[in-house]
Amino acid sequence: MASSINRVVFISDFFPRRCGIATFTYELCNSITESLKPGAYAEVVAIDETPESYQYPDCVRFQINENIRNDYVVASEFINIIGYDLAIVQHEYGIYGGEDGNYLIHLLRRLNMPVLTTLHTVLTEPSKGQREVLIALAELSDYLVVMSHKAVKILKEVYGISEDKVSFIPHGIPDIPFSDPSFHKDSFGVENQKLILTFGLIGPSKGLEKMIDAMPAIVEQHPDAVYLILGATHPHIIRDSGESYRRSLVQRAKRLGVEKNILFHNRFVSMEVLVQYLSAADIYCTPYPNMAQITSGTLAYALGSGKAVVSTPYWYAEELLADGRGELVDFEDTESFSNAINMLLNDDGKRNTMRKKAYQFCRSMVWSKVAADYIALGESVIAEQACKPKPRSLDTVDVLEELPVTKLQHLKILTDDTGILQHAFSTTPNRHHGYCLDDNARALIVTCLQYKQEKDDSLLSMIHTYLSFIQYAFNTETRRYRNFMSFHRTWLEDEGSEDSHSRAVWALGVAVKYAPVPSIGETSARMFTGAIEKVESFKSPRAIAFSLIGIHAYLEIYAGDSDIRRIRNSLAEKLYKQFKENANDDWPWMEDSVTYANGILPLALMLSGQWIPKMDMHEMGIKALRWLLDKQKSAQGHLSIIGNEDWMTRDGKHSTFDQQPIEPMCLILACCEAYRSTRDDIWVTEARRCLDWFLGNNDLNIPLCNFRTGGCRDGLHPGGASINQGAESTLAWLISLLAMHEINELSPAPKEKE
Repeated sequence: MASSINRVVFISDFFPRRCGIATFTYELCNSITESLKPGAYAEVVAIDETPESYQYPDCVRFQINENIRNDYVVASEFINIIGYDLAIVQHEYGIYGGEDGNYLIHLLRRLNMPVLTTLHTVLTEPSKGQREVLIALAELSDYLVVMSHKAVKILKEVYGISEDKVSFIPHGIPDIPFSDPSFHKDSFGVENQKLILTFGLIGPSKGLEKMIDAMPAIVEQHPDAVYLILGATHPHIIRDSGESYRRSLVQRAKRLGVEKNILFHNRFVSMEVLVQYLSAADIYCTPYPNMAQITSGTLAYALGSGKAVVSTPYWYAEELLADGRGELVDFEDTESFSNAINMLLNDDGKRNTMRKKAYQFCRSMVWSKVAADYIALGESVIAEQACKPKPRSLDTVDVLEELPVTKLQHLKILTDDTGILQHAFSTTPNRHHGYCLDDNARALIVTCLQYKQEKDDSLLSMIHTYLSFIQYAFNTETRRYRNFMSFHRTWLEDEGSEDSHSRAVWALGVAVKYAPVPSIGETSARMFTGAIEKVESFKSPRAIAFSLIGIHAYLEIYAGDSDIRRIRNSLAEKLYKQFKENANDDWPWMEDSVTYANGILPLALMLSGQWIPKMDMHEMGIKALRWLLDKQKSAQGHLSIIGNEDWMTRDGKHSTFDQQPIEPMCLILACCEAYRSTRDDIWVTEARRCLDWFLGNNDLNIPLCNFRTGGCRDGLHPGGASINQGAESTLAWLISLLAMHEINELSPAPKEKE
């Protein structure tokens, strides 16, 4: 199956910043890019600790000054606009600004895509602020990724975070061949010597003093032993005290008389150069003094290159060096260091056995496999959200008691002198996709309904524009409507779909019923009778339903048109027959799957059943509508629409996304008709529940409509709401709102107590 991930964004500090996490992110980002399908890529939002920017590689798309809170908010907007499929955050408290790095939370709260957060520090005794930050990270992330099993236990016992929320993915390592160190030593001038290596940014927290103190006892047995300390001094140490710490180490070696056996390579090296150093080492040493170290990239790299390792027993070392993969020595015990290293230098067999165990254990840790693990986890989250969406807002939605005022500002923005444009780039009309009959038909419905309610003469020009488009779309040779027109006013087809033809019939019927001036009603009636002749041969159930809705609107003005009544009866029987032949008590539906614009089918049955009249037809529509609403009701009670990625089949399975505004619109229209025909208040309640989907009472707790402009986002996706506000979604919102205003006028006000 093709990967669902096309674009990944990392949020972290990044190479060339001198930081272990920056290096980790650089390697993981490159490996994920190499592992994704062709054309997919990973990019970076980099965290800068100084105003002076680094010379970043091209994959860095955005930079955040770690101490400026608003940078995090702006970055979240940028990330959402780009539309990444997955965000991967690297977390360590010191990387991010704010108290205990809490500025990161302001960014994550606003993201619209799945989030994986890799924890590089997990504390057993966090401060109040540190605890709050980590718990917020857990709430805002789909998974927390840890690099040791000990971290999973700490997260559960100290923070109350379920193991189901945590995924173990090992620290990545370069894929280094298993080789004899002797082949590489001449590169560093230590041929015929025994090389002990430590690398990483240099600072007091590394425990280097203890290893230097152990060197006299090592040199006593192995005069050819050399301890090489590779790494630049940590930038924060340089900032605060320059190189005084490094000089203190040099002086310590001189006092102990081992200055010739200790080499300081004051370099921050690339991964390629680091591999050369690792390949030359006989023994790798991590003398860290802090037990609560949950991961170590240097230890992972050394073990993965097949080194014999001597280390203090901090948590990550205990886990990685178990089962004979390394030698653990006591904290603060210089003698144990020298004894362990001497033992390994004296026993080639033991040292080589340890090397092989370490190398074989780490094969699952090479960067390509770690990248594949991250991709697989990301894909599982995306797939899971498609079935069980996670609200993108942690806040519950306060549903408005009063209906919003209908605003047509965005509709006017999308409309030019030809008609309404199909799509928008955010809220700006997108001319590339031109026009379609479907949207101009819906726009005619909106403007006619709005004129009925507001009597606003400024709408007349818009009504004429949409009506003119529908008239021009009619192909007089085929007697069918065309649907798609380019922005250059060129038709892209000779004949559109049955559905688009019938949407025009629906719109023309509405224009006949609600004509603001007689000439519009007369023109619409002539166009309606010309368009209806082909409808009797249509096979699409939804095309039949759209036509029936338009016919009933037309017949409210021209009830005596016997030919249209005959067509109405014929189409209604055709639709009803499909229901009777396919439906049963468990599946009161006319097809073997529930697809799109579903509410329109029971609406057509209810209308036809009332006016033919045929009450079993009406009852079939009521039953089907009640079933549709029940099947699309979440456990929390809100509307959860059947997604268009996989329609619902008889086994009840379906996707949750994408959810389109056209679906609640059709359900609202059906509920309003159910109320008109039964006067049962439950249908007003159900219609309002469907309208609340637009207002944010949905699977993601995200409002889609804009009260100020009347625009509506193009749907809900697993990662959030579309940023675009095209014609179909905007018109679906406006039709829904206008229908609710109309039904509110019919619904009786509560009676006063006597």
